Amino acid sequence: MGYVDVSGVAYTLPDGRELFSDVSFRVGEGAKVALVGPNGAGKTTLLRMVSGDLPVTVGGIARFGGLGVMRQFIGMLGSSAATGVPGGPEMTLAEMALSLVEPRLQAAGARLVKAEQAMRVADSRGKLTSSAQQAQLRYAEALAAFGEAGGYEAEVLFDTVATSIMGLSWDECRDRPVRTLSGGQQKRFALDLLLRGTDEVLLLDEPDNFLDVPAKRWLEQRLRESKKSVLYVSHDRELLNQTADRVVAVEGGSAWTHVGSFAAWHEARVARHDSMEERRRRWDEEHEKLRALMLMYKQKAAYNDGLASRYQAAQTRLRKFEEAGPPPLPPKDQQIQMRLKGSRTGKRSVICEQLELENLTFPFDLELWYGDRLAVLGANGTGKSHFLRLLAQQAHGGEGSGRSADGAVHKKVNHTGVARLGARVMPGHFSQTHDRPDLAGKELLDILWRGDTHRPSLAREAAYKVLDRYELAKQAEQRFGTLSGGQQARFLVLLLELSGVTLLLLDEPTDNLDMASAEALEQGLLGFEGTVVAVTHDRWFTRGFDRFLLFQADGEVVETPEPVWDVR
Repeated sequence: MGYVDVSGVAYTLPDGRELFSDVSFRVGEGAKVALVGPNGAGKTTLLRMVSGDLPVTVGGIARFGGLGVMRQFIGMLGSSAATGVPGGPEMTLAEMALSLVEPRLQAAGARLVKAEQAMRVADSRGKLTSSAQQAQLRYAEALAAFGEAGGYEAEVLFDTVATSIMGLSWDECRDRPVRTLSGGQQKRFALDLLLRGTDEVLLLDEPDNFLDVPAKRWLEQRLRESKKSVLYVSHDRELLNQTADRVVAVEGGSAWTHVGSFAAWHEARVARHDSMEERRRRWDEEHEKLRALMLMYKQKAAYNDGLASRYQAAQTRLRKFEEAGPPPLPPKDQQIQMRLKGSRTGKRSVICEQLELENLTFPFDLELWYGDRLAVLGANGTGKSHFLRLLAQQAHGGEGSGRSADGAVHKKVNHTGVARLGARVMPGHFSQTHDRPDLAGKELLDILWRGDTHRPSLAREAAYKVLDRYELAKQAEQRFGTLSGGQQARFLVLLLELSGVTLLLLDEPTDNLDMASAEALEQGLLGFEGTVVAVTHDRWFTRGFDRFLLFQADGEVVETPEPVWDVR
């Protein structure tokens, strides 16, 4: 069994701002502890400090047991353990699997991959040459080291997980690019691997993102059954309620622990905030009394030297009281305002005739009218994200790669049949993976100042105003790639707002949003004059939709009168 002790930890951002301080909590043996709080409060940063990705300069973190880590964008934005280069479109499933095992096995796996590549290059120049023989010897040594590090046992585990998640043997799918798996398949593969593995402590950042509802229920059951100690970040209220033994709330520049289930957390938070306000009120009253007493003695001491000592004592008492400082106020609730506007388009906004996504669906027809709200539902891997990307690339006639109005680039989606947009329909696409390499290294202010074809350039003052509406003003000079997942999501919605799109194509938009941000998005969609198509597994979010398109596992695509969740 493993545990984690966090004691008095603080973190300062590169620009000098303190993100949080005096954070203390414990993840006991076998405990399931949830980190909750607003986007950007520091939840992912805390996980990275516990994992050792970030140094701990203030306070301390003690950890016992093997550590397994699943990062927020597993397989998409992480690092490839086998090659040491950034993960991305060409990362294989084998590389992703190796990134999730213990460091010793990761190193042995990386050495084996390099030795195998070197051997192939040498063999191509002649198998009997001395260089080829040396390469073969190095490969044999790397293979032996891989076995000694537990590589063969790990491959048995990889095969078990691959069969469970994808119905394929490890040999059949190990070299498959991760990009060919849906976000949900990637997450389930990583989760099953970690939950079946030998590590006693797991750190999971947004483990439920991209999972369909049956997969979320699977995760809930596996977490409840697991004897591992788990520290995880999630915004899914049902998953939190089903799995968390205790809740650590990161807010207001620090953190506090609620010992109990998530169901009682909100009530405990309200009571805590009321108590904080009461303590602050009493402090203010006492401060005013001490100040009034000091002023009284000051006036009397002016004409009575015998009271000078009392005046000095009152001054000292007031000074010490002020130096101790007031008790903190409860953190201010977020005030996010998303003003998605849109504009009038033709009556028909989307027309699909005998549309078939290659190797994913059978032909289907669909007609969307101006103002429709369509929720796209179905199991992971059925083609929902492909469908949204296909509609997004219609901004450029549907041929090859296209750029939608928000600036996102979309690769060609192989299909037959017709998918076209109506008159004056301008699509804007929100990607579930936030994969915007064009933005990653740029500061938010710079992105807004530069503008693009559809989005006007904003002066510094105007840019700060719109960022403030999205609670991103403090991150104005941060690079997009350094933002939290929720902050990235809010900024991408802001780009959609500024681009004046009339067709919103939202792929899992609420996955990384905290509750306040998700509610702000729902309010923004209510005022949007245009058509909305959203892929979602968020049962709460679908309440704002009036049409439902179900991608079934057998390839059929059908419209249903109500949301359907229990699908495979």
